[in-house]
Amino acid sequence: MSEDPNRLEHHLERRGAQRFELHLPLAVHFEGRTVPGFAQNLSGRGIFFYAETALPEGAVVELTFTMPAEITLGENMPVRCRGRVLRAAGHSQAGQRTGIAVQLDSYQYLPSDEPICQFVRVSAASAAAATSGQMPR
Repeated sequence: MSEDPNRLEHHLERRGAQRFELHLPLAVHFEGRTVPGFAQNLSGRGIFFYAETALPEGAVVELTFTMPAEITLGENMPVRCRGRVLRAAGHSQAGQRTGIAVQLDSYQYLPSDEPICQFVRVSAASAAAATSGQMPR
């Protein structure tokens, strides 16, 4: 394989499932506790989100959030996903977010009347951005 960065193979998407860019709050459940998070993108096989905690590679997590109508092609639907942490980018320190990639093993749609934990505030910086109309990245 050539090391030429202009070759087409370097620019092809290698993911096996369509990825949706989104910005929505979620709850991360692991080891008997729940922490807030904020999803950046989602596919049928995985999710990338930010949280104010570090999760070790291989940790089993459960995520709850509302799947947007753009993805369900119907209405917003509460969902619970289970999976394991593939990687965490950065280390969580007070007020800083860690980017976490999770491979999803299962989805469960929840009854719309069942409350799900959702958090809007992820950090002081994102709270300020939310009040100014900017979405955190």
